[in-house]
Amino acid sequence: MSARPHLLLTPGPTPLHPAAREALGHEALGHMDPEVFALNGEIQADLRTLYGAPDGTFTALLAGTGSLGMEAGFANLVEPGDEVLIGVNGSFGARMAEMAARYGARVRTVTAAPGEPLNPAAFVDALAGGRVRLVAVVHGETSTGVLNPLSEIAEAVRGNGALLSVDAVTTAGMQPFDMAGLEADYVYTGSQKCLSAPPGVAPVAVSGRALARHAGRRTPVPLWYADFAGLRDYWEAHSYHHTVPVSLHFALHAALRAALDEGLPQRQARAAEVGRGVLAALEPLGFTPFVPDPDHRLPTVLALRLPPGLDDAATRAALRARGVSVAGGMGATAGQIWRLGLMGEGARPALYHRFLTELEAVMGVRGAAKRFGAVLSEEVLGTSAAPA
Repeated sequence: MSARPHLLLTPGPTPLHPAAREALGHEALGHMDPEVFALNGEIQADLRTLYGAPDGTFTALLAGTGSLGMEAGFANLVEPGDEVLIGVNGSFGARMAEMAARYGARVRTVTAAPGEPLNPAAFVDALAGGRVRLVAVVHGETSTGVLNPLSEIAEAVRGNGALLSVDAVTTAGMQPFDMAGLEADYVYTGSQKCLSAPPGVAPVAVSGRALARHAGRRTPVPLWYADFAGLRDYWEAHSYHHTVPVSLHFALHAALRAALDEGLPQRQARAAEVGRGVLAALEPLGFTPFVPDPDHRLPTVLALRLPPGLDDAATRAALRARGVSVAGGMGATAGQIWRLGLMGEGARPALYHRFLTELEAVMGVRGAAKRFGAVLSEEVLGTSAAPA
């Protein structure tokens, strides 16, 4: 076992930002403490900036991971019998379809093969007739490394009367996000992804139109814990709903502020360049992009087909023994691909230089780490560590 700190290069969780780690040490305060309410107000304002949300958008942290963010959208915005259209081209689109069905929706899907983006024209056809109440799409499909054409899909939804829900788990916080321009109604992510905070809270944004849909429900929200009404009681009226994880709020606040201070365009550029360097380093070893079209490769999760003959499980186990964790495929892609996280603090050159050095030792090859360094600019090399 390596004596060095463990290197976490999975597509979530990501290495903690130093500011988030420090904030976890804040003294314990009650969830109804005035200081906590003040902190929450700053979080709400920063989340509106993160999502590019219009004034009046309700923002909050759900006390759970990104999957609770996903489920809360269906629980609040779908009633039994509602027609829901979901884009499915990977595991998380499929998860959305299952969740919506459990809340009584009549689910229809627009599908694409793993590794391929969703086709916006298929949404236009599926929305004809105006019966769909909610459209849900994953912006960056974590399971396959596909970046779906969100702007074009949003344009297809616009004017049809349907709400638009966006899974921004692997995009928000690592690139500019335009909730207002997209006219999205519900957006969520996970704290442990692009923001490099500890897992356990899900930042969400809810449009005025979605709140109106919620207020006009015929039936009670079946998920009491994340009912928008109860959340607004706590976040806006400062009345008790449930005990929030205060320490995680402090850590999320610090990581979110660090992301905004660095700049979302700068973070986007950092992830893209480190990803180019990793690809340049690994292609000569037989690794190839799983997503054929470069325009639809998710910058924050690099999905790579393995070289012929490489034993997935054994190689990842050997890397783990040397203190490095990477993720394999999910479902149909298990044993066929690796998924390398380039989110938040995971998109640092020093981390990937170490990964490539360890991989050279495991595979008995040389040159990968050198090729990686040759691709990166001096500006990105200067971001090897997070600002103190």
